[in-house]
Amino acid sequence: MQEYIPHRKCVGCMSIKPKRELLRIVRTNEGIFIDPKQKMPGRGAYICKDLGCLKLAIKKKGLERSLKINIPKGFYEELERFLKDGQ
Repeated sequence: MQEYIPHRKCVGCMSIKPKRELLRIVRTNEGIFIDPKQKMPGRGAYICKDLGCLKLAIKKKGLERSLKINIPKGFYEELERFLKDGQ
């Protein structure tokens, strides 16, 4: 019997991938955070670990729509630095 692997959709490129291949962004009462361990409570959105997908998500406002909140430009810059350092 095959093990169940959860899948999620990237808010940038809209491709469906295994959850572990994506980066989770979470909205809590305290604010918006990058959740690399995918354990934080709160409303989550997923994005590929790729700068191209981040650019698409910014253009389409995918994160804002998924998290139902206006995202400050500073968070996008933080997310871009995180993706650059991770690669």
